[in-house]
Amino acid sequence: MSEQALPEAAEQPAAEGDAPALARQRRRLLTGVRAFALGAGFPILLILLWDRAVAMTGTRLVPSPRDVAIMMYDFAFGGIYDDAFSATILTHVWKSMTRVYGGFFLAALIGVPLGLMVGRIGWLRQLLDPTINLLRPIPVTAWLPLSMIFFGLGPNAAIFLVFLGAFYPILLNTIFGVRSVDTRLFEAAAMLGCTGSAMFRQVVFPASLPSIFNGLRIAHGFAWILIVVGEMTGVPTGLGSVIMDGRTLSRTDLVVTGMIVIGVCGFVTDRIIVMFGNRLLQWSPQHHG
Repeated sequence: MSEQALPEAAEQPAAEGDAPALARQRRRLLTGVRAFALGAGFPILLILLWDRAVAMTGTRLVPSPRDVAIMMYDFAFGGIYDDAFSATILTHVWKSMTRVYGGFFLAALIGVPLGLMVGRIGWLRQLLDPTINLLRPIPVTAWLPLSMIFFGLGPNAAIFLVFLGAFYPILLNTIFGVRSVDTRLFEAAAMLGCTGSAMFRQVVFPASLPSIFNGLRIAHGFAWILIVVGEMTGVPTGLGSVIMDGRTLSRTDLVVTGMIVIGVCGFVTDRIIVMFGNRLLQWSPQHHG
């Protein structure tokens, strides 16, 4: 009898130990389902309100969700209108992405190192801070004529405008991150013999990473916002070009389709940045997507 009771007694604590883990899994699942329902429910509500508003007003200037869905299908697969925009979505998305990320990565390549130095080196901050704060309020659209003079008509002007829009959020957040580093970290590193470039690599850069990632995420959003302005520089392809063509042709369904595709591209790539940041900055209590 005692030998038979022993396995039962051994199994009971294991089952009791599994109960909290199962409860946590259920809570995570319910939280995920709730978040998805809320996140998906609000856009669906907006689409329903949009459809009712168009039906009640009877306007033809604003397309209905059905008109946009038809345009979206034709833009992706063709077979409905069979015009210059049919089945061209991949071409336009690819061209826009090359310009968005050309400007974005160039802004990160310059903005992060410059921000680290400006945030850490006092005389450099005194030298550049007035100029940065003088140029920063100038709208990117004001640079449009000059960009076409500097780079001509084409993708280079679009990349330059995206670069301008993404540069300042990266630079300022990097400076803020450096300036927010606890001075005791510098003192402790100096006591251990860490100086010069080693201080940047081992203290300044890691401690500033949460702010740098916030700046990159903000700049990434601006890069997608500014692609429409950038593609007003005479490029024949790209989502911004599609929107401008739709405006010229009075095809509001095409305009809204371009807007939706930009929103989806920006959302998906933003989620990728958030996942990468969460994985890289697991150690930081300041960072959470």
